[in-house]
Amino acid sequence: MEIYLARTQGFCAGVASAVEIVEQALSKYGAPLYVFHEIVHNTFVVSDFKSRGVIFVDDLSEVPDNQRVIFSAHGVSPAVIEEAKRKNLKFIDATCPLVTKVHREAILFSKRGYEIVLIGHKGHQELIGTSGYVAPDLLHVVEDEEDIDALTIDPAKTIGYLTQTTLSVTETKELIQKLKARFPNLVAPPREDICYATQNRQDAVKELAKLCDFIIICGSPNSSNSNRLRETGEEEGVASSIIDAAQELNIELLKGKNKVGISSGASVPRTIVDRLIERIQKYYPETIVNSLPDPEKNIVFPLPAI
Repeated sequence: MEIYLARTQGFCAGVASAVEIVEQALSKYGAPLYVFHEIVHNTFVVSDFKSRGVIFVDDLSEVPDNQRVIFSAHGVSPAVIEEAKRKNLKFIDATCPLVTKVHREAILFSKRGYEIVLIGHKGHQELIGTSGYVAPDLLHVVEDEEDIDALTIDPAKTIGYLTQTTLSVTETKELIQKLKARFPNLVAPPREDICYATQNRQDAVKELAKLCDFIIICGSPNSSNSNRLRETGEEEGVASSIIDAAQELNIELLKGKNKVGISSGASVPRTIVDRLIERIQKYYPETIVNSLPDPEKNIVFPLPAI
C-alpha cells in the first residue's frame, strides 16, 4: 500500500495564530482563562486546552465581570464586543485576519446601502459574527439554491455578496452564478472571500483524487472546512471518509485499496495525521508514505498584544 499526503497538513496560519494566542495568554495569566466559543473547531485542540484550565463559553454572561476572554478565530459581531466592554472584560481578539477582511467588506457594502447576500452555513459561528457587521435591513443569508429562489429583493437594486471563508469552492461558484443570473447589478467583494487555506486544501484533495482509490480526511464533525474536503473527494469520484482521531478509522475500509490519500482540515494538528499513518502502518507494515511540498509553509500571521 502507498499513502499520499495532501500538500497541506497541520494548522493554517489563522488557526496557528489563534492557538498561539491562547497558549501565550495561558502562560502569562494562568487559569482560569475564558474563550468565547471553541477557539477553533477541533476536538483535540479544545480538549487539550480544557485540561489546562481554559473555559469555553457560548455566552459572555458565563464570564465573570473584569475577567479576561479571548474571541475565537471565527470572529464575533460588534454586539459581542460591546457586551464585553460593558462587563469590563479584558478581551483579546483571535479572529483570523481573513475573516476580519470579510467584516470590513460587510461594513463597506452597508455604508453604500447595498442589499447584502451573505452565503454560508446558517448557525456557523463565522456567519453569525459576519452578519453583525451588516445593517439588519440589508442582510439576506443564503445557504443553497432554494434560499436564492426565495429572495424577494428588487432585481434592479445593487446587491453585494459575501461568503463564509470555509465553503466549498465549487458549490459557492454555482451559487454566485445563480445570483448573477437573477440580479444583474450584483457586486463581488474586492477579493474572493474563500480563504487561501480552504482553497489550497480543496485543490490538494482534487490532486489526491487523481492518484488514490480512497481518501481519509482528518477533521472534527463541526469543522466546516474539513467536511468540505470530504465532499470534495466524493465529488471527484473517490470514496472519502472523515475521522476526528486515528482510532476512529475503520481499517476494513482499506481492504483492497492500493493508494490511500490523507488530508486534514485547517484546524487539525499535524499529530493527528501522524497517528493515523502509524495506525495504518501497524496493519500494513510495508506501507510507503509519499509527501509533496507545502505551499503554505512560509505563511505566518502576526499576533496581537497579549
